[in-house]
Amino acid sequence: MVINLNKDFWKGKRVLLTGHSGFKGSWMTKLLTNLGSIVYGYSLKPNTKPNLFEILSISELCHSTYDDINNFDNLKEYFFSIKPDIVFHFAAQPIVLKSYQLPIDTIKTNVIGLANLLELVRFSNKFISVVIITSDKCYKKNTHNLPHKESDSLGGSDPYSASKACAEIISESYRDSFFLNKNSSQIATARAGNVIGGGDWSEYRLITDIVRYIWEENTKLELRYPSAVRPWQHVLEPINGYISLAEKLYKYPGKFNKAWNFGPTDLVEFKVSDIIKTFENKLNINIKYSNITNIKNENAYLSLDSSSSNKNLSWVNKLTTKEAIEWTIDWYENFYKGFDSISFTESQIEKYINIK
Repeated sequence: MVINLNKDFWKGKRVLLTGHSGFKGSWMTKLLTNLGSIVYGYSLKPNTKPNLFEILSISELCHSTYDDINNFDNLKEYFFSIKPDIVFHFAAQPIVLKSYQLPIDTIKTNVIGLANLLELVRFSNKFISVVIITSDKCYKKNTHNLPHKESDSLGGSDPYSASKACAEIISESYRDSFFLNKNSSQIATARAGNVIGGGDWSEYRLITDIVRYIWEENTKLELRYPSAVRPWQHVLEPINGYISLAEKLYKYPGKFNKAWNFGPTDLVEFKVSDIIKTFENKLNINIKYSNITNIKNENAYLSLDSSSSNKNLSWVNKLTTKEAIEWTIDWYENFYKGFDSISFTESQIEKYINIK
């Protein structure tokens, strides 16, 4: 059974969404407001031009506050003023390569920023459902090329991955120390695969690099690891899972407060080079790229075992990996042709929701 979004539950819910100005945060805000939720966004301002937040006019859909998650006093004042029912924590430094350049900033945001939020949940006098978005990179590398299960060891050979493993440990420690009572707030973590979709212009991202190569002048395409296998999925897939998880945390305290994987259900292995081929076939073009030396500690194979989410959350991917890539291409093609991105995004959301 594929889950469908519960509009009756989400209508009128007060939702705090940290990192709402980012790629995933913008899609999430759009979807939640479509469901009738009252969204309060807390985030830094978008750091790319263009960016999905401005393209979709997200600031007009929600209550936006621009601040740093590391500023505890400001976050505290905002948190207790809005009194959220649900919290989705997206705020993070999300780029692996940038974590090599800014390791301290990455750790501060991804670990201390999370701890700041959990402290506020701890001292709240109301019941809150909290979903912490971490990453599939939180796992210690395995040498067997098997999909990671939630019970696998955590680790990190780069600052970003280490920070996400730490975020998992911090979340677990708070849950076990303060949130095990059924009357207490509920905490769960969500480990998603490589998320793609329209509207991401972040640095050091494969899809962004391909998009710039195709539609922007004077760009070249360099691939760090053409043979790398990743759990690619459309952004609406994990968001659908996060929303389902938050609802179940709220309705059934004590049953869902743990870590969950959200990765491709079909488990068809897609390499970086396969993404290139899909773009070529879809657009009938020839893409030329150069292969640069992969960075140290890059994982050749990464996959997620999402059977627990499939069974216990009734969550599965609605799109195949190929379809997810094609939807992504369609979005960017629509954008660069100058058509209405808001309407096109709405149409993709509606189409996704109606898939049975």
